[in-house]
Amino acid sequence: MSTASIKPQLKELEGVVIRFVGDSGDGMQLTGSQFTDTSAMFGNDVATFPNYPAEIRAPQGSLYGVSGFQVHIGSVEVSTPGDSLDLLVAMNPAGLKTNLYALKKGHTMIVDKDAFTKKNLEKAFYESNPLEDGSLDSYRVIEVDMSTLTKESLKEVEGLDNKSITRSKNMFALGMVYWMYDRDMDHTLDFFKKKFKFKPLHSNEQP
Repeated sequence: MSTASIKPQLKELEGVVIRFVGDSGDGMQLTGSQFTDTSAMFGNDVATFPNYPAEIRAPQGSLYGVSGFQVHIGSVEVSTPGDSLDLLVAMNPAGLKTNLYALKKGHTMIVDKDAFTKKNLEKAFYESNPLEDGSLDSYRVIEVDMSTLTKESLKEVEGLDNKSITRSKNMFALGMVYWMYDRDMDHTLDFFKKKFKFKPLHSNEQP
């Protein structure tokens, strides 16, 4: 799939609904709120709906531990967070399984391919890998080695431990969505500079 084919022409759209989903520690609330703030500064009308895990301290990768953030942006007045999704960003199998129902057929999902391990698939009660069994053929699936690429991008940053690097993959996902919808990253970069001014190596800790 060419890069041009996955970039929607936002100026021609009256509205688009995006949902970010992953584990409670994946920073989906931060990711969604940054995209929302940037879109508002871009001039879009926005409506949001944060969705927190069904269980406190649910096991990582479980269906009950999925956290999400939905944002509806538009060039016209937006009054609700939206119903059906135009884009689903799923950081793990559990996030995909619990949210796939909301994605419009023929529309796009971005998934962290690295998270679709045998263990994580079992936690989400998948009998087979949906990225391989044809069950997602009616959607536009963008598989990204998100965890691997994040580690590669940050490998030369001194002082970051593996946990901090792994937790940065939410910003990798956000960067992809910024690119797809022609959003400027300056607001988010400025946010991190201010929030972590005195501890820059911890700039990927979740608030």
